[in-house]
This record gives sequence, structure tokens and C-alpha cells, in this order.
Amino acid sequence: MPRRSFTGSFRDAWAGLWFCVTTQRNMRIHLAAAIIVLGTVWLLGLSRLEMALVVFAVSFVLAAEMFNTAVEKTVDLYTPTYHPVARLAKHIAAGAVLVAACNAVVTGVLVILPHLQALW
Repeated sequence: MPRRSFTGSFRDAWAGLWFCVTTQRNMRIHLAAAIIVLGTVWLLGLSRLEMALVVFAVSFVLAAEMFNTAVEKTVDLYTPTYHPVARLAKHIAAGAVLVAACNAVVTGVLVILPHLQALW
């Protein structure tokens, strides 16, 4: 594969992100949740450390969803028909997204919930 320029690599990365957003329902769901959570964090005026924890958790979910999509597409390319190992690979990748999402929920509860409770 020929060496890519920095801008070419950046363009390819955006193309991958755009593909995930436009073709993957779960990516759109995670992205919508991320926008809501980050907006809430901004409105609550969390500390820089708290904001960093939430941003990391949100980014972790989005990256996991992108890796899941990459695994699914690679498996589909390699094995167009049903194969139990292909099914297992897809399930494992989906499980990684679940772990990331659970991490984000726990982070949200630990970081955001006390600020919301303080409002009431």
C-alpha cells in the first residue's frame, strides 16, 4: 500500500467515521447519547477532571462501536455465508461495545448524578 500524506490519512479517518454514522444505527444512537451527555456535562459546569472522565467514557463507546463495525465488515468480506466462528467474532466485538457502554453508564452515574442531585 502506498504511503499516504497526513491530510490523506485524516480524510480516510473521517470517511470511516462518516461511514459508521451514516450506516450503523447503533453508532447514531451512541452519538446522540454522547451529544446529550456532553451537553449536560457542559451545562452542569463539571470540573476539568470530571469532564475528562466523561469525554473519555463517551469516546471509548464510539471507538468500540467503530471497531465493532470494522470486525463485522471484515468478517462479512471473508465469510459471506454463515460460519460459527464468524458469528462468534461478531458476538465478541459486540460484547466489547457492551463493556464500553456499561463503563460509560457507571462513569455517568458516578460523575454526573451527584451534580444532578445537587440541583434538587
